[in-house]
Amino acid sequence: MIIWDNYSWFLASGDNMGKVLSSKRSSTGLLFEVELGYDEATLLKGHYGDVHMFTEKIAEFETNISSRGKNFVTKYFLIPRRLRKDVNYNCPVNCQKIDTKDKIIFIYVVDKTMQTVRA
Repeated sequence: MIIWDNYSWFLASGDNMGKVLSSKRSSTGLLFEVELGYDEATLLKGHYGDVHMFTEKIAEFETNISSRGKNFVTKYFLIPRRLRKDVNYNCPVNCQKIDTKDKIIFIYVVDKTMQTVRA
């Protein structure tokens, strides 16, 4: 059981993922009591700050994967039009993959403050 306060953090919802056991108000926001399996906790690799919380149950937009190139081997995740505002397409993008029993979750991180690195 882990108690987090004063951080934005990540917790995926689904098979073998964490769950929020309780929440209450604190002087800086909300205090969550969280239960994580050992495998889920190790995904954080010791990073307990700058972690974001999300659940797949509130995903609002459908999108597609586009195939291009010879034999369609190159794949692209398409960004829905309503989500394209403030996206810098010329900066590095970090990605991570989370495998669950029946789904794969991809998380892409684009730094809005980063300078352009390619023309």
